[in-house]
Amino acid sequence: MTPPPDFPPLRTERLSLRPLRLEDATALHRLVNDWEVAKNLARVRYPYELARAEEWIRSTWTQIEAGEAWHLAITGEEEGPGGQQTERLVGCVAITLDADRKGAELGYWVGRKFWGHGVAPEAAVALCRWALETQGLRAIHASVLKDNARSAAVLQRVGLRPAGEAMQTFLSRGGPMPVLLFRAEREALLAPPAVEAPRAEKPVLLVAAVALVDPDGRVLLARRPEGKPLAGLWEFPGGKVKPGESPEAALIRELKEELDIDVSESCLAPFTFASHGYEAFHLMMPLYLCRKWGGAVRPVEGQALSWVKPRQMGGYAMPPADKPLVAMLQDFL
Repeated sequence: MTPPPDFPPLRTERLSLRPLRLEDATALHRLVNDWEVAKNLARVRYPYELARAEEWIRSTWTQIEAGEAWHLAITGEEEGPGGQQTERLVGCVAITLDADRKGAELGYWVGRKFWGHGVAPEAAVALCRWALETQGLRAIHASVLKDNARSAAVLQRVGLRPAGEAMQTFLSRGGPMPVLLFRAEREALLAPPAVEAPRAEKPVLLVAAVALVDPDGRVLLARRPEGKPLAGLWEFPGGKVKPGESPEAALIRELKEELDIDVSESCLAPFTFASHGYEAFHLMMPLYLCRKWGGAVRPVEGQALSWVKPRQMGGYAMPPADKPLVAMLQDFL
C-alpha cells in the first residue's frame, strides 16, 4: 500500500497544511457531503460517498509524489478532554500545475461551520507563496461560480484579480455553470494581500414550495415559462410569500392560482428547506409535502407539468436551489 507522501506541513498563525491521511476520510466526508459546500465545487459529486473520500485521498498522494498537484488538509487545533489540544480537519486547499508548469490553479473548500473565520484566505495565501517559491510559477489562476460572492472575495484577498467569465462543468450540479475567472502574476501575489472591501448584504427572498405526491408516488414538477428568470427549468410548485402571509397560506393561494387545486393547511407537512445565494438576492425556500388535495391538477397559466418518479428526477434540469432537494426526496419517498 502506498504510504502518505513525505511533505513537511506548512504552518500559519492558526493553521497547519499537510497531506491528507486515510483517517481524515470520515471527517472529510462529513464536511464536504453538505450541499452548501459541495454545490460550489466543480469536481465533487453530491451526494458524496465515504468510499470516494478514501479513494480520493490516495490519489492526492500520487499527485504529490509526481509533483503535479498538492491537495492538502487544512487543520486547526481545538481544546479536547483534559484541556489537551487536538487536531481538527476544517477543509482542503490545493495547487495544481498547468501543463506547461509555468502557472497553476488554486482551489479550496472549508466546512460550513468554519465559514467566516478567515480560514480560506489564510490557507490559500500560505500555499500560493509556497508554490511560487518552490515551483518557479509565473502566475496562479482560479475560478468561482458567478453567484459565489463569498469565494470571489476570498480570491481577491489572496491577491487574484478578475480575468473574465467562462462556463465550467460542475459534477455537483450535473452540468455547465457560469464562473468568474481570477488570475494574478507572480509579483502581485508576493505582495501583501489586499484588504477585503465591505459588501452590501443581499435581500432575503422567502418562497414556499411543495412536493405534491400522487397515489403512485410520483412528484409534480412545473416548467418555468419563457420570459421569466431561469426559464425552461423544472421546479416544485409554489411562489413568493407576501408580506404578512405565512408560507402555508402562500402555498394554498399559489396552488389554487397555478394548478386550480384546493389544499388545506393540515395537509401541508413541513419537509426541509433550501438556502441559496443568487446574484441579486438570497433565497430561503421551505419545502412541504402534500398527498391530499381537492380538484384535478391542471396548468392554469399554460405551464408544462410532469409527474415524475423520485428516482427519475435527476434527469430534469432544475434551478440550483431546487436541485439538492431531489436527493432528500429520493431518500424519503
